[in-house]
Amino acid sequence: MTDLYRFDFGVDEAEEGYTKITLNDRYSPSRTYGFVRADKISALNRGEGGTLRRDFIIPYEASFIVDVPDGIYTVTALLGDEHAATETTIKTGEGRLVVHKLRTGSGQYVRTSFSVWVTGGRLALVFGGLAPRLNALEISHTPQTCTIFLAGDSTVTEQPTDGYPYAGWGQMLPLFVKADAAVANYALSGRSSKSFIGEGHLDAIWSRIKPYDYLLVQFGHNDQKFDEARHTEPFTTYQETLMRYIHGARERNAFPVLLTPVHRRFYEDDGTLRDTHGDYATAVRELAGREGVPLVDLAAKSKELFERLGPEGTRSIFMQLAPGEFMNFPEGVNDNTHFQEHGAIQVAGLVKEGLQQLGLQPLMLYLR
Repeated sequence: MTDLYRFDFGVDEAEEGYTKITLNDRYSPSRTYGFVRADKISALNRGEGGTLRRDFIIPYEASFIVDVPDGIYTVTALLGDEHAATETTIKTGEGRLVVHKLRTGSGQYVRTSFSVWVTGGRLALVFGGLAPRLNALEISHTPQTCTIFLAGDSTVTEQPTDGYPYAGWGQMLPLFVKADAAVANYALSGRSSKSFIGEGHLDAIWSRIKPYDYLLVQFGHNDQKFDEARHTEPFTTYQETLMRYIHGARERNAFPVLLTPVHRRFYEDDGTLRDTHGDYATAVRELAGREGVPLVDLAAKSKELFERLGPEGTRSIFMQLAPGEFMNFPEGVNDNTHFQEHGAIQVAGLVKEGLQQLGLQPLMLYLR
């Protein structure tokens, strides 16, 4: 197993210790690294700028893939251009946002680092932005890096890239996390605290979590549903089920954190937000207080944000899409539960804020 990968992008000779990546280096299983979806990429050599900076690839809407064993990897990207201003966005896997509209001025270069939880044996970096540049990448295996595990529903999960701009807040949380920690998002659409366990997803977390990792738990939307597989009652079976997450984390010397469910977009006539979760949010607060579990009151935080923005302002938070606004939804969408990417970033920011306010050590040191 290789613990360190170094790639130099562009058209010039490779820097010592680096593998050169040119426009022609396309991914294949036998090659194990290279570009896919790369029909729009180009390369330039400025002839100046020093080591790793003279040449680069412009990876517009391209993915760079490296086959690696499952685990945690810290990625450092060198971005910049000797002659032009740049703006680069980087996502990993299914749209996890790790670098958002990072800008450099002409002649300015930035090294930005982030950690990635890799499953399926493939590290995929997806590049975008108005003027992306990619000079170099260093990818190192860092198995001891702290991991923030997420258990939750569709408001948290990673929505597929062909559903853009549909996104869960957990998909955007890596943007707010330094390279000292990785986010492992196990949340899944349609799950309740009960069905997440019944389908074996919590066992998957238990098989991978290590001491001093964190487990963030947000359910409630689907615990309200009345089918047998998902339904729980707030002050009995809901709390009892959440206790399995709490005890399981503590038994493994990891740290549980509870979150009240994020609000939906429904308003009363006076402009206040309608509480569609009722006792489920109250039950989480009560349980956290009784068991001494840190609590991010995302219900309270989202209520304040959504009431401040109002019915019109929250259209850009939720999947309130006009016909033709996004190519993946040509007929438009009228959804008051799920977020578009802009909104998921805002809600992930609320989660980050809540975690910082808890003052948990060392977690607060890992947050941007």
